[in-house]
Amino acid sequence: MRTKAGGKAVTLYNRPVNAEGRKFEGPTGRVMGLDVGSRRIGIAVSDPLWITAQGLETLQRRNKRTDLAALERVVREYSVRQIVVGLPLRMSGAEGTQSEKMQGFAEDLRKRFHLPVHLWDERLTSAEANRLLRETELSIEKRAKAVDRMAAVLILQGWMEGNRRRDRLSENESGTSV
Repeated sequence: MRTKAGGKAVTLYNRPVNAEGRKFEGPTGRVMGLDVGSRRIGIAVSDPLWITAQGLETLQRRNKRTDLAALERVVREYSVRQIVVGLPLRMSGAEGTQSEKMQGFAEDLRKRFHLPVHLWDERLTSAEANRLLRETELSIEKRAKAVDRMAAVLILQGWMEGNRRRDRLSENESGTSV
């Protein structure tokens, strides 16, 4: 997300702010997590209290219109209130071509669904998904189909845990507890 700070644009990642740049205020319905690739989109949804993330069927990409229509069905079926998109940063933390594409995709989602869309650093989520799936007894073919879904789950869980961690820090700093 980009926001204005002192007259210049600043990119914020992994921050508890909504699309309008205001502080984010805890669980309010389900969140959809996306691991977007050129051929597939891994999809996960949270439970309403943001405790767990469940992977859904991986979307085989066709074109923007078809992809957004398929995601709209998920948004409606699960009453999604926010979306988290994995942001592929370089290991150095720098943005690259893929990061720019995901920022554009996130903007398309905002325009289409009128929901807050958050970008979350997805470095190593696919590697972690592959590592976790290798530990199962799935065939190589089934693992390949599951890796995008698992990466979406890891992205969404990371985002939810990041928000819980920030909430705890805020509580400790203010001296209040929930």
